[in-house]
Amino acid sequence: MSAEYIPGTCNIGKGEIRRRQLVAIFGLFLTTFSAATIIATDQSKNSRLSIFLPALIFSIGFVQSRKKFCLAYGLAGTFNFGKLGQISKVQSNEDRKSDRKTAVSILFQSAALAAFITAVFFVLPL
Repeated sequence: MSAEYIPGTCNIGKGEIRRRQLVAIFGLFLTTFSAATIIATDQSKNSRLSIFLPALIFSIGFVQSRKKFCLAYGLAGTFNFGKLGQISKVQSNEDRKSDRKTAVSILFQSAALAAFITAVFFVLPL
């Protein structure tokens, strides 16, 4: 695991990665709970689409923790390898541009994963 900022590749340390893993676990819980509630209460098939938001929470946390890169920090031009909340500014314009590109990529990957989870749940014959 990298312990230093690498533009477009790694902008968070162990503590921040752990925080993203907790977000992923929380999102997974919300997704599972929402799906179970929809099935248990015999909602319409279209209501299954509502798991997209909890699946997106899961996906964003999951992708960020796997990539060791924070979407928000990437867009803001910051990084953190110290204590939680102790962020530093990215100095180079080129590095900030690389970080924004990675952040947007993470957003699209997360949305695609959430859409896939939602689509699978939608087509399941439950």
